[in-house]
Amino acid sequence: MTEFIAQNFVPLMFAGLFVFLLTGFPVAFGLAATGLTFGVIGMEVGLFPATLFQALPLRVFGIMQNDTLLAIPFFTLMGIILERSGMAEDLLETIGQVFGPVRGGLAIAVVLVGALLAATTGVVAAAVISMGLISLPIMLRYGYNRSIATGVITASGTLAQALPPSLVLIVLADQLGRSVGDMYAGALRPGLLLVCLYLAFVALVALTRPRWVPALPVEARIYREPSGASGHKSLIVLLALCAVAGITWGQFHEGIVNPMIGRSVPAPGDEVFILSMTVASLLAVTLALGNRLLRLGLLSRLAERVTFVLIPPLILIFLVLGTIFLGIATPTEGGAMGAVGALVMASAKRRLTFKVLLQALSSTSRLSVFVLFILVGSTVFAFTFNAADGHVWVEHLFDKLPGGQLGFMIFVNLLVFILGFFIDFFEIAFIVVPILAPVAQKLDIHLIWFGVVLAMTLQTSFLTPPFGFALFYLRSVAARKDYTDRVTGETIPAVTTGQIYKGSVAFVVLQLMMVAVIIAFPQLVLGNLDQGPQLSPDAVLERLQQGREALEEAAPSGREGREEYDPMSLFRDIAPPPAPPASAASE
Repeated sequence: MTEFIAQNFVPLMFAGLFVFLLTGFPVAFGLAATGLTFGVIGMEVGLFPATLFQALPLRVFGIMQNDTLLAIPFFTLMGIILERSGMAEDLLETIGQVFGPVRGGLAIAVVLVGALLAATTGVVAAAVISMGLISLPIMLRYGYNRSIATGVITASGTLAQALPPSLVLIVLADQLGRSVGDMYAGALRPGLLLVCLYLAFVALVALTRPRWVPALPVEARIYREPSGASGHKSLIVLLALCAVAGITWGQFHEGIVNPMIGRSVPAPGDEVFILSMTVASLLAVTLALGNRLLRLGLLSRLAERVTFVLIPPLILIFLVLGTIFLGIATPTEGGAMGAVGALVMASAKRRLTFKVLLQALSSTSRLSVFVLFILVGSTVFAFTFNAADGHVWVEHLFDKLPGGQLGFMIFVNLLVFILGFFIDFFEIAFIVVPILAPVAQKLDIHLIWFGVVLAMTLQTSFLTPPFGFALFYLRSVAARKDYTDRVTGETIPAVTTGQIYKGSVAFVVLQLMMVAVIIAFPQLVLGNLDQGPQLSPDAVLERLQQGREALEEAAPSGREGREEYDPMSLFRDIAPPPAPPASAASE
């Protein structure tokens, strides 16, 4: 029996974890219990020394000292404050009025608001529940197809998984040992492409099945001018001016920003995009404020409403991401700035009450403690797992897998997709990712690319019937019984679970298409990273050998020539020396 346990220790450890999870025991404590139990068993059968767990307290204290994880409570507080201050309601009403006159306009508004909520709240449950409570009754009131309405809401809510500043990306970056800023930069383009894919699907439905996504009736369009005009022309002119400002900044970005931060390489695309949008947003607010204060009457009511509702959260998002991408702030500092900005915005709207602040702090504390407990539990599990050379066992497990990198990526994403039916994304990140990351690194897979693909797959699992979490969130707020609409007075039939499941299928297909595109074209992720000057290991060795020969020629018999020789001159062509400070130059 002892020999059997010793030879099959790692598979038995996985089986023990599975049993713990099936019992309904909390995952954090199940992980820790599995690690401790099998650690003791390993000592008894002679696999481990009796001093195995002496270093474990240092590991736990190391988790508590991890500055990167501080970004989680900051971004969570930022999102909850913005949500509780009524931002979702204002955004849905305003953007719904902008796109309401066209077929599918409400669905487009839901997708755009979902993207904005993703970039502010970062939590799927908050986004889906907010939009389910606010937009679903309106869509049903005006005759939307129920599957399209529910599918758009659940899919847009899951954008919180993939769009920065997502909590998932913070956790994945920590577990993969990579920069959160790089993870954000890598996820930005795929996340925006997924939003565009959703919008294209809505447009296709509007063209092929116009009765499924009707436009808002005239009486429901509330932001009209005294003359009866819609106000859209003024909004289009404002957007055009802002677009010109953003494009102009993008053309001169490197000449403005690079000298300020002392950078000698071209600016990455994500940084240019974020700062260009920031400049455009600031221009919109300046024009709207000037129009209101000076009473110029140049902007319509709709244009002003869009500016004052949409632009402040956009500026907050862009400033947070912009400072992170520029390297001015760490993700933790960016999150702290975002939390302060959310408090200021809520106060400016006079919606920051003591009750709202208390609820936000309570929710933030619960989520942060939840994450830390899972991380402590996974650390205890990984401690025993690695002591038993579990990572070697996992590597051998993938030796026979066909397809190399591609086969590994397909298998891992299928595994994560299935696990997403049953357990939360935090648990997957803390259990599965540390086990698979060494294998990915050994296969020469870029870990930022690996992390972004996993985030997209985890997002897909939120929508898959019958266990998708986003479907349950919408089910909890959608009408279970027929009800009388308060505006039209008509009876609206209840929303069935089958309709919610049916609506998610098309968006699952769209997300799987996006996962396939990212796997097929890694540059969608890696093209945004600031790689900087690099040399291959062989090139480095070659240049060091050249340096050794040059050093011997410079001073074959004494130390004087050796001291004057600068070995870094070998790398001047790829890494020019920094410019001296102004004070030194003047001297």
